[in-house]
Amino acid sequence: MNQTQVLNILPQRLVICRLDASEPLPGWAQNGSFFSITRTADELSIVCEEGLNPSDILYESGWRALMLEGPFDFDQIGVLKSVLDALAGAKISIFAISTFETDYVLVRAADLEKAVTALRSAGHRVC
Repeated sequence: MNQTQVLNILPQRLVICRLDASEPLPGWAQNGSFFSITRTADELSIVCEEGLNPSDILYESGWRALMLEGPFDFDQIGVLKSVLDALAGAKISIFAISTFETDYVLVRAADLEKAVTALRSAGHRVC
C-alpha cells in the first residue's frame, strides 16, 4: 500500500560532487543554506548549492531537491519507497539523502516538472 506524502520543492539548484576519501572537508562545501557531506572508505560526496563548488573537481550540476515533510519515526516503513516507486515508474533517476528527521530526493532540474506530475499522479502532494 502506498503512503501519501507531502513534498516541498527546495528553491536551490544543487550540484553533486565527488572527492577522494582522504580529502579534508573543504570550506566551500559548508556554505549555502543546503549541503550534505558523506565520507566513506571509498569517497567523499558533497551536495551543495550550484556555483559554490570549484570547477576542477568531479561534479554533476543541475539537480533540484524535493523534501519529504517529516519528521518520520525510524520505525515507519515505506516512506521513501512510496515516492521512489512513482519516480521509477516515470523513469526518473534520483539521488537520495536522508537526515535524522526526513528524506530528500534529488532529481535533475530538467526532470522536475515530470517528477512533480508523476508524484501527484501517485497521490502525493507537491508544494
